[in-house]
Amino acid sequence: MLIIEGLIAGALIGSVLGFIGAGGAMLSVPILIYGFDFSASQATTAALAVVLLAAASGLVPKFKSKDVLVKEALIICLLGLTTNISISLIAYRLSERFILTGFSLVLLVAGISMLIKPFTSGPERKMPTWVLVLVSLVIGSITGLFGIGGGFLAIPILVLFFQVPQNKAAGTALLIIVLNSTISFLGHYKIWSEVNWATPITMAISAVIVAQIASGKSAHVSPNILKRAFAILLFTISVITLLNAWVF
Repeated sequence: MLIIEGLIAGALIGSVLGFIGAGGAMLSVPILIYGFDFSASQATTAALAVVLLAAASGLVPKFKSKDVLVKEALIICLLGLTTNISISLIAYRLSERFILTGFSLVLLVAGISMLIKPFTSGPERKMPTWVLVLVSLVIGSITGLFGIGGGFLAIPILVLFFQVPQNKAAGTALLIIVLNSTISFLGHYKIWSEVNWATPITMAISAVIVAQIASGKSAHVSPNILKRAFAILLFTISVITLLNAWVF
């Protein structure tokens, strides 16, 4: 049953990553906590591995279709390196309540970002330096602390403010997720021995397969309905997580 549940969970994570280009860790963490009884620190560490592999798989067809802005992704990753590494190294010392509270607030912001209507026309523009620095530091922080790759922040920045096409923004977000998750996962090395890796590995295998399929078909599917449904799901998980941290 655990294997079947892990495969189903991984399929859900992979489909979200493939179609939207973000949100995998935001599902992985609560699934591991509430579905498989992981602690908050164990879940954020394991989620990094799951989303890293799934995002890397979904990135392959994006590279083939030239829907990845490599330079911008590398700059965002490198600028956020300081916050990513430093927070990753101290994450195991933080209380479960602190992690869950912060995670629920991130989910709330992510849900709102999914409901923002993107621009549909206009030329692509380069990111100003100050925006790159700010976004990079925030993404690095949430990746190191909550095991979230930061794609949900990168996509609206690229689409809303710089009018990058949705498919190209999603592809760039996947590369950002891969780079940041790799760095953060290495920074969580003190928690590796506490994680039962059987479940995350099962989830990762399923997520990798589904993410690649979904990523290849994302250009032919309207993401609007999926994004609205995903936003509602994020709001629900945010409330549950907050109640779990402070009430139950």
